[in-house]
Amino acid sequence: MLTVGLTGGIGAGKSEVSRLLAAHGAVIIDSDRIAREVVAPGTPGLAAVVGEFGSGVLAPDGSLDRPALGALVFADEERLAALNAIVHPLVRARSAELQAAAPPDAIVVHDVPLLAENGLAPLYDVVLVVDASEETRLDRLVRLRGMAEEEARARMAAQATRERRLAVADEVIPNDGPVEELAARVDEVWARLRARAAGGSGRE
Repeated sequence: MLTVGLTGGIGAGKSEVSRLLAAHGAVIIDSDRIAREVVAPGTPGLAAVVGEFGSGVLAPDGSLDRPALGALVFADEERLAALNAIVHPLVRARSAELQAAAPPDAIVVHDVPLLAENGLAPLYDVVLVVDASEETRLDRLVRLRGMAEEEARARMAAQATRERRLAVADEVIPNDGPVEELAARVDEVWARLRARAAGGSGRE
């Protein structure tokens, strides 16, 4: 089994790379999706969040009110750390379960937006970073996602710098061009991952 950490700044195109890798046969473990699942209604995770932050973080239907929770932890490092202390271990445990369920010869790609920020690179055999210029990312967030420019810049600034992400990369996938170029680059990276997996250079 070869374990791959996939990351990239907001607007870089990480989700598209994840889809392309899945089409090649990679087992995708999406940290954002798992983070939502572990605090779904009825879960111990949601109960722990409510115990820490109060019932004000619940929506009328009993689900997590993400904007309300976000307002509590935004720009408050202690509160954010308290939230992460609840959610991160649950995400790690569920990710480990999914990885253990994958075939022994699988290439398992962990889609982790905050890989660089949380110092997670050592957990993987290979780290893939999807990279695009700040101008390209800003344009995508404003033009394609409909964000206000100020919000887009704030979201970008809240993440690790481009240099910090590139510093942990084993493979960099440039993505300033069209989707066709990206697909060709992912094809090349996939071939190298397959060769590495076949050569037994992943963790046992």
